[in-house]
Order: sequence, then structure tokens, then C-alpha cells
Amino acid sequence: MFVKVFRNDIIEGLQKSSGIIPAKTGAAFLRTVWLEAKSGALKIFSTDSSLEFTGEYPAQVEEEGLVGVQGKNFHELVRKLPPGEIGMRLDAASGNLLITQGSRKYKLPTSDKSWFQNFSPFPENGVVVWSGDFLQELIDRVAYCISDEDTMQAMACMYFRPDAAESKVEVCGLNGHQFALAAFLNDDVQAMLPSDGILIQKKYVSELKKWLTADEIELAINQKRLFFRGTDRRETFSLPLSYYQYPDYATFVSKLGGEGVSVLSIDREELQGAMERVAIFNTDTNRCAYFQFESAGELALRSQGQESGEANETLVAEFTGDLKKIAFPTKDLIDILGHFHSTRVTFTLTGTEGPCGISGADDPDYLVIIMPMKIVEETYYNEEYIS
Repeated sequence: MFVKVFRNDIIEGLQKSSGIIPAKTGAAFLRTVWLEAKSGALKIFSTDSSLEFTGEYPAQVEEEGLVGVQGKNFHELVRKLPPGEIGMRLDAASGNLLITQGSRKYKLPTSDKSWFQNFSPFPENGVVVWSGDFLQELIDRVAYCISDEDTMQAMACMYFRPDAAESKVEVCGLNGHQFALAAFLNDDVQAMLPSDGILIQKKYVSELKKWLTADEIELAINQKRLFFRGTDRRETFSLPLSYYQYPDYATFVSKLGGEGVSVLSIDREELQGAMERVAIFNTDTNRCAYFQFESAGELALRSQGQESGEANETLVAEFTGDLKKIAFPTKDLIDILGHFHSTRVTFTLTGTEGPCGISGADDPDYLVIIMPMKIVEETYYNEEYIS
């Protein structure tokens, strides 16, 4: 193999390809980035055995060939080179990849070619064009509610489900204590998804977000994988689908429309600021904010800790219902409020130990449910699970 390529043409793709491979652990073939010079282009491949990245970049190919190198080291070297043309040639005698740029010369050992496995091709049927920045926003609004524990199976996944009745797609995240639901209209995406939806593990969602840009993308699916590709068809990123049974979230969402609920409407930024101040007084054993509904026009907010002291604030609010007091995990609620755009948010409270729905007029088709903390004593709380 002998190829010449400009450093700035490949550096972004090289960063993405090296980003998904393990740094030091795992098998050596998984730490390899593969370079293929062919048909006037340099192709870059990498995988961690689950995620797959393929990029194709313009190059002057003097001799076609395939070579694998240690991905992290190769990326680090190219990243630290100045802009300009880079030559890469496989030395058949030594088996090393010789890299040159002007008077600079480097030598990298190569991987056994038998390690290379064919990558999953992008399906050309049923391709959907979608907005990259819209998908990024969906991930932001849902992923923080997904469990970080792989052992939680479906609850460690982001769930995409077509809702034929509403002609929408619902995207969900659930960790047992919190649930986020964002819905959107897109006939093409809805038609592409299987009727029972798809599951993507959170760790793969995080890597997908790194690959995405604000540009439009092409989306495709087969029985095992979900594929993403730039509209210029230069880069492809794919990930495996999971096949767990997602919990029936309609059972706890429906409780928000039941009888006897209480409703709190309040300025989002004022509540968020008060919660951040109250959080200062939380401790490891007392990590909640205590809401007390003393009148229809006020919310009393309190937190206390044996060693940290006590905080009390009163906020202007609109409240209807019979609920007198409730406690929420402070940091979780601050995080939730930060994902809304609405000036005011509405809390639909089903009871001191029941699910609480949070929504906002300027956040259509977005709902977050948080479970309150069970008040065992005046200064001790247990976290409830969604059920």
C-alpha cells in the first residue's frame, strides 16, 4: 500500500474511528484502525466488536492495499502533525507502515491482516433522511433518565416506539426512579420502525451522540443493527440493537390522569434557583427537598441536615388539590428542570408515594416522571420506584 492524503481531510474521521476502540484493554485486533487505499480514496475502519465506523476520504493512491495500525497511537501522531500532505507506505520487508511528512519520518508496526473482518454494509433500502441536531436533542432530553447499569437490561436502553394511533414516534428512558418521554412527528421514521420498537443500549447512545453533527443524516435499519450515514455518504456509524422487553410505561403514565391528583404550576427558573440553594443543605443521608403546600398561592420549600443546617424558602405558585407535603430528590429534580425550555412547569402529583409528572407549555410532547421520596421520619427519606 502507498497513499498520499492531506492531514486535515482525515483528522476528524480518524478521531471518530479511534474514539470507539478501547485504549489499552481488550484484544489487540479491537485496538486496530484499518486503512484501505483503493479507487482514489482512503477508507478508515474501526470497531469495538459492537460499534462500527467507516469513513472514506479523498487521497492519491499510488498502490492499493489494506493495513492495520494501533489506532490510538496513529490518531495521536496525525493529530500532532501540522496541516499538509502525509505519505503512508507499507514496507513489505519489515511489515511496518512508514509515515512521512516533509522531513518527518515515522514507523508504526502493523496488525495481522487476518484480523480484519468485513463490516456491515449500509442497507440501501428504506433509507430515511433525518435531522442530526434533532436527534441530538432527543438524546439529551431522554438519556439522563436511562439506567447506567447494563444489568438492568431494557432500562439500560433508549426505546424508540412508533405510536400508530397518534402518528408519532415515542422515545423513552427509564431507570426505575425517573422516566422521560419525548414524542415527535415523522412519517418516514415511524414507518421504518418495527411495530414493537427498537432498543439501543445507553453506552451506544453516548457514542452515537459523539458522531452526530447538526447536519442531516441518513438512517437505515436491518434485523440486527441501526445505521447512520452522512448525506455525503462519506462516514457510516452503526450499532447493534437489543431485544429486551421494555416495561409498559402506559401503566404509570395513565395514573397522571386519574382522580384526586394535585397540580402545581410554578416558574421554572425560580424553582430551579431555589432548589440549587436548598441542595447546599443536603447530606448523604438526607438528599431531598421537602415541598409543603401551605396555601393555593405559595410553595414552601425546605431542606435540613443534622450537620449542614436548614434552608427554608417560599415561592409564588399556583396549586390545586389536597396534597399537603411531598419530598423529591433535590439533584434529580434540578437536572429534570434543566431539560425544559418552558417558562413555567406543571407538576401533576398523584400522592406522596405516587408518580409525579412534569410538563411545560413550551415543551410539547415532552413528559418527565419522577418518583417522590418516601417520608419515613422528619429527616429521613427512602426513594420510591416507578410501578
